[in-house]
Amino acid sequence: MFKALLLTKTDDAPLSAAVTDLDDDRLPAGDVLVQVASSTLNYKDALAITGKAPVVRSYPMVPGIDLAGMVVESSDQRYRPGDPVLLNGWGVGESHWGGLAQRARVKADWLLPLPGGMTPSQAMAIGTAGYTAMLCVMALQQNGVATDHGPVLVTGANGGVGSIAIALLSRLGFTVHAATGRPHEAEHLKALGASEVIDRSTLNAPGKPLQKERWAAAIDSVGSHTLVNVCAGIKYGGVVAACGLAQGMDFPGTVAPFILRGVTLAGVDSVMAPYARRAKAWDRLAREMPHDLLARNTETIGLADAPAVAARLLAGEVRGRVVVDVNA
Repeated sequence: MFKALLLTKTDDAPLSAAVTDLDDDRLPAGDVLVQVASSTLNYKDALAITGKAPVVRSYPMVPGIDLAGMVVESSDQRYRPGDPVLLNGWGVGESHWGGLAQRARVKADWLLPLPGGMTPSQAMAIGTAGYTAMLCVMALQQNGVATDHGPVLVTGANGGVGSIAIALLSRLGFTVHAATGRPHEAEHLKALGASEVIDRSTLNAPGKPLQKERWAAAIDSVGSHTLVNVCAGIKYGGVVAACGLAQGMDFPGTVAPFILRGVTLAGVDSVMAPYARRAKAWDRLAREMPHDLLARNTETIGLADAPAVAARLLAGEVRGRVVVDVNA
């Protein structure tokens, strides 16, 4: 038996999220059985747990798009019992039972070896948010953005992607501007590496198609008007890595920044990214993510705390990353 946060919903009963004792036989099919040590709470997990958006494909469901732990059983030769592993994305926690449980059975193709020197809790303090942030940094660098080109803007700065993006960019030598709706967190953002903090209200309403050239590049997890205004304020030849839709999935803008300033809008997907790109991102995270800043940016909770913290996360009351100790 193992404990899991189980989501249930029927035509006759509303959504329920409760820690439940389950047998291994309840787990879905897969090549590898993992003893989960740590998971995390992402924005998508919060949507699933609260039912605020229809991200869960079927019920019952164990949410949790991330997990880290140790292989217990494997029918795939790439993994053996005792191997430390991690998983991000692939529809886990949406269409396949996920990481907010003490056990998970998954496809071997979805797993990565846990990078050497990294603990499961550190991996989950990074999680999909940090892994996505690294993919965004890689996208900027692959498109030629350099430290001497000017400041890089990070929107949604107090969120998981934003906070880790700030730390990574700062460590690489970039000047980082952070946009947030929580100006009282300015000192925390500066401690992560931001040199300037701006209020998101200057970006989240309709603006001019072309605006003052302020940033060489940007990482945006917000979408909608914010992304449009960010593109409008990018310097000639700059790059925007877009990875989220916290404000909305619409793009109510014009082509002006792209055809008049040569701005590149680079889409970043973390869910279905191929193995080689994932492995490179995690290798870089193991080498480049400052552990002291990671600890400062992380809150650890138990499995039973997840529903309450999910509600806080959607209300914008959670700073940085949340690690779930599934054995607490």
